[in-house]
Amino acid sequence: MAAKIKKGDKVVVLAGKDKGRTGEVVKIITKSNRAIVSGINMVKRHTRPTQYDPGGIKDKEAPLHISNLAIADPETGKPTRVGFKTLKDGKKVRFAKKSGGVIDV
Repeated sequence: MAAKIKKGDKVVVLAGKDKGRTGEVVKIITKSNRAIVSGINMVKRHTRPTQYDPGGIKDKEAPLHISNLAIADPETGKPTRVGFKTLKDGKKVRFAKKSGGVIDV
């Protein structure tokens, strides 16, 4: 089955401490059905000093489960479900179920 959420998509968080916030998907981890979203689900990471990095406590994004994310509607920015349809030229695209707007370009 085709992926409903892909790298580069604008998503809205549906559950958790960042509920309602939006961000862009940086990475998809298909093995565990998780996604890393820029600026969302920030955690503190204690890093050891290396030759190139002084170490210390750094902020980084932790993965979120895909079920807690929804695609932001391209027209309104609100969360929407995703459907698939084929265009007249035979190309399969994702579209927002609320507005009908095409997500893929």
